[in-house]
Amino acid sequence: MTGSISTSPLVDIRDLSKSFGQGDARVDALRQINLQVYAGQVVGLLGPSGSGKSTLLNVIGCILDPSSGHMELDGQVVYDGGWRQKDLRRLRLDRIGFIFQFHNLLPFLNALENVAVVLEIAGASAEAARQRALELLQYLQVGHRCETMPSRLSGGEAQRVAIARALANHPRIILADEPTAALDSERAGVVMDLLRKVAAEQGAAVLVVTHDEKIFDRFDQMFYLRDGMLADMDGPHTKPNGLAQQH
Repeated sequence: MTGSISTSPLVDIRDLSKSFGQGDARVDALRQINLQVYAGQVVGLLGPSGSGKSTLLNVIGCILDPSSGHMELDGQVVYDGGWRQKDLRRLRLDRIGFIFQFHNLLPFLNALENVAVVLEIAGASAEAARQRALELLQYLQVGHRCETMPSRLSGGEAQRVAIARALANHPRIILADEPTAALDSERAGVVMDLLRKVAAEQGAAVLVVTHDEKIFDRFDQMFYLRDGMLADMDGPHTKPNGLAQQH
C-alpha cells in the first residue's frame, strides 16, 4: 500500500470565498483563500471557533458551495465560478475521505462491517468489500477487533476504524475535523502517526482542523484562519521535490 509523490498539489484553492446570507445579514465565512496541499503532506488548520475552519473543510469536501474562486482536487477542476463536476456525490465517494471528532460508527454493525458498507455503497461485491475492510483494519493494527461492536471499542480503536472507513475507497484527499479532540495524548499521537503513515505510503494529502496543541509537532505545515482569512504560520515551505512553495 504505497503512494507516489507528485509535484502538483492534490488540493489547489485560489481566491476562494464563501458567504452566507444577503445584504446586512451577509457573513463572509471565507475570504480569498489560497491553499495548496501536496501528496504526502499532513497540514494543520488552526483558528478560533467561528473562524471558518469547518466551513473550509466542507467546501473542500464539496459539501458546501463556494461563493467564488477556483478549486482543483486531485488534478481536476472541481469549481471555477460554479461547479465543474456533475456528480459531486461520486467525487466525494471516490476521492475524499472524511474523519470526524467522534467516530460516527454505525452502532449496529461491527468494525469490519462499518468499513465494508462504504465499499458496498460504492458498488463493490460483499466479498471484495470485506476483504478490503479486513486489509485496512490490519494495516491500522485493529484487525483483531474486526468482529467487535463499536460500543466495545476503546476511543483510540474506534478512531482507527473510522480512519479505515475513510480510506476504504483509496481517497487521495483526507479531511479530518478535530480527529483527536476526544483522545488522550498517547492515543492522539497514535492517530496522528497513522495519518502521517497514510499520507506517506498512499500518497494522500491530509488536512486536519484542530485546536489540539499536543499534535502540533505532527504537521508538515500549519495555517491559521481568523475571520475567514488564512495565514501560513510557518512562512514559505518546500514542496516534496524541493521547489519553493509560495502561499
